Amino acid sequence: MESTSTAIIGLGTVGSGVAQVLLAHADRIAHRAGRQIELRRVIVRDLEKSRDFQLPRDLISSDIDTVVNDPSIPVVIQLIGGLEPARTIMLRLLESGKDVVTANKALLAEHGSELFDRARDVGRSIAFEASVGGGIPIITAIGQSLSANRIESLYGILNGTSNYIMTRMTEEGIGYEQALAEAQQRGYAESDPTLDVDGSDAAQKLAILAQLAYGARPSWQSIPRTGIEQLSTDDLQYTDQMGYRIKLLAIAQLLDDGLEMHVSPTLVRRGQPLAEVRNSENAVSVVSDVAGRIFFQGRGAGQMPTASAVVADLIDTVVGRSHLTFKQMGLGTSRQGPLKMKSPSEHSGRYYLRMSVVDEPGVMAEVAGILGTHQVSINSIIQRESAAVGTSHHIPLIIMTHKTTEGSLDTALAQLDKSENVLPSFVRMRVLD
Repeated sequence: MESTSTAIIGLGTVGSGVAQVLLAHADRIAHRAGRQIELRRVIVRDLEKSRDFQLPRDLISSDIDTVVNDPSIPVVIQLIGGLEPARTIMLRLLESGKDVVTANKALLAEHGSELFDRARDVGRSIAFEASVGGGIPIITAIGQSLSANRIESLYGILNGTSNYIMTRMTEEGIGYEQALAEAQQRGYAESDPTLDVDGSDAAQKLAILAQLAYGARPSWQSIPRTGIEQLSTDDLQYTDQMGYRIKLLAIAQLLDDGLEMHVSPTLVRRGQPLAEVRNSENAVSVVSDVAGRIFFQGRGAGQMPTASAVVADLIDTVVGRSHLTFKQMGLGTSRQGPLKMKSPSEHSGRYYLRMSVVDEPGVMAEVAGILGTHQVSINSIIQRESAAVGTSHHIPLIIMTHKTTEGSLDTALAQLDKSENVLPSFVRMRVLD
């Protein structure tokens, strides 16, 4: 049987998983690929670092040139995180005539157009299934399986850390800080969890999906995003009583007047598939014009789910499928379609609002009047009963709106912020219908 050599650059959590799969399941992989895939080299930064998984010593090196300059290694698995030196390394690999498999979503979200264009220029391919959704085959589904469709919308739970935190807060009634600490103890969250909890990680993944689905090239930093850092157990309880669960959703919708994209905590009706995604799992709901609604759910992170996607990409690259599909995807700057990106102020939908108001007659009418003046129509309103008697104090007011625009809501809340009867702090979340 013929053989093909490969190398891994970066032996972190995912790299170790990939190496284990390649060595432990070599026969299975050879059967799927129609040839032996030989792990020839593993590049690490620190040769002396203690690792749970031990590789044969002759495979490990800290000299990346032993891979870049080796013509017998045609495909490389690049698993270094961050932007640099990952970008420079990938460019060197492509320019030396190698196809690349990667799981680095931050790199592709930031420099994807440059890297995809360069790969095309030198006749190489980049496979990146593992960059979004871990073990969920969402890249293949959108880029290949649904190629006969126009994707009308994508709704995704794309960050397992945030979903785990919200699951714990919802089901156990614990606060954000305690739930975050548990996520860190379990290895779901980094010591600095900022990118996970502020919506940035989900926005990076959404930018990649949008380029696949729509040919759009939004900067991920330009995608409006709100994280879960300020999420309150009060809001989780209130929304649960109303029949909703809160999920950090990454949403892209192709509308008649342009493409709408955003990431934010969103109310999802209990019983809908997205509402039932628990713990660290990811999920993506895709709506298309031909196939209709399709739902993907599974482990979106972790060593082995991500390693599964990486090795699948490696097999596709070795047998030549990735090279063909990469060319047809048209990723990069050469495919800048006529899509208009909608301004955040034009984004429309229903909203959940919570505010603290003075417990006095006429305040609810004032709030309703200000909202109505700015075309924000109220669907329902709940005023929590006051336990105090004969004193003036603030109580929570919970409002569900009819469909309105982000701009109208911004203007209305700005006016409410000036009212002496309303505390200057609002909670607002989208409602998924």
